[in-house]
Amino acid sequence: MSSSRCHRALRPHQQEFHSSATRQWGPVRLKQDPPIERDLYLSLEDLFFGCTKKIKISRRVLNEDGYSSTIKDKILTIDVKPGWRQGTRITFEKEGDQGPNIIPADIIFIVKEKLHPRFRRENDNLFFVNSIPLGKVSGHSGGAKGGQITWAPPTPLPPSIITYINVPGEGMPLPEDPTKKGDLFIYFDIQFPTRLTPQKKQMLRQALLT
Repeated sequence: MSSSRCHRALRPHQQEFHSSATRQWGPVRLKQDPPIERDLYLSLEDLFFGCTKKIKISRRVLNEDGYSSTIKDKILTIDVKPGWRQGTRITFEKEGDQGPNIIPADIIFIVKEKLHPRFRRENDNLFFVNSIPLGKVSGHSGGAKGGQITWAPPTPLPPSIITYINVPGEGMPLPEDPTKKGDLFIYFDIQFPTRLTPQKKQMLRQALLT
């Protein structure tokens, strides 16, 4: 009898122990590491035609014991689509460091556009500035694929005059539909002579107006 009473008396303590253990060692909620962001610099040609970029990363990978880790290299492949804009984000999910009780971080590459020596991009349009001396200008007007250049010499003649051709559909491809493109604006910075006699200025003015 005493043995039975002792056994029954221990049961509440046993229940309390198991309840406490459950609260203390219950399921662990895994938390993902913050995303890792890196800039991806691309040339205007890369963004116009599209290309493939391979980037090597080094990260910690869990060993079979589930606790220790080893640093290993991995190649991430990015297929750059024609027309991607600056700020485009490419996400590789859970490619960060591995570790016990954590979810690896996402690695995010953010497109940055390199400066181009000749062209400037605004949204889906391209701009090109070409400085030419007045002697290379063959006429008052001309056209290119629907574009039009028109100008008249002012009085007095300035150091230069700027005019442009608008070429529709020759700009950057649209990311949503690469078969369509923005416009190309070609600016001509026409350089006038800085030193002319009054007689030569009059001759030049007459030649430009005829």
